[in-house]
Amino acid sequence: MPDSSFHPMPDGRRIAFRHARGAGPALVFLPGYMSDMTGSKATALMAWAEARRRECLLLDYSGCGASSGLFADGTLSRWCEEVVAVVGSRVASGRVVLVGSSMGGWLMLLVARALGARVAGLVGTAAAPDFTEWGYTADQRRALAAGETVYEDNPYGPDPAPTHPGFWADGQAQRLLAGEIALDCPVRLLHGQDDDAVPPEISLRLARALRSQDVQVTLVKGGDHRLSRDGDIALLLRTVAAMTEGPAQ
Repeated sequence: MPDSSFHPMPDGRRIAFRHARGAGPALVFLPGYMSDMTGSKATALMAWAEARRRECLLLDYSGCGASSGLFADGTLSRWCEEVVAVVGSRVASGRVVLVGSSMGGWLMLLVARALGARVAGLVGTAAAPDFTEWGYTADQRRALAAGETVYEDNPYGPDPAPTHPGFWADGQAQRLLAGEIALDCPVRLLHGQDDDAVPPEISLRLARALRSQDVQVTLVKGGDHRLSRDGDIALLLRTVAAMTEGPAQ
């Protein structure tokens, strides 16, 4: 695993990242909400890329992991800006494959729009676009709209998971599923059938909304939201391998 480095943003934010040099297209992993680049999928992807001498980039959004900043200041727009900046500064390959987990699957769509023709493909695991809309009750949405922070049980840690009003408002402005998503690259969406956080229907809705004609959805029997079992990670790596096979780019 490469050592962590830091990319400075113009306002002083320091974005932690790990970068392995190699052939392209480069793999860029986008973690989920309140997650970071030390997760099992991120580290498995980096190990896979290093073994094959493929370029790979992992990073922590500001307020997450080893990056500076407050999580309460985080928004999709802010984190998209950070990803685009780190890719633009650090990734040598001309083209990239974005791999997004949960919220990272929403963020990869926003990053792909920003990077344009540089994107060779997208791979989503339990992609969660528009979750600020469908992921909250009407009462929670009213509280967030009124400027209150909403706390929910966190199955992955002892403390409740917060949703801050700034993140929610920005997410509502970034919703994608109601119209056509103007991306034409190949897209592969993996989703556990037993996902109790992001309904599998979201991946099907996303597939319908994407303009690309090369979109495949794989439903994983027995798979939960994390899709982190050995077989789930093996499926992710097979999917990435198929997306990146061919000559270096």
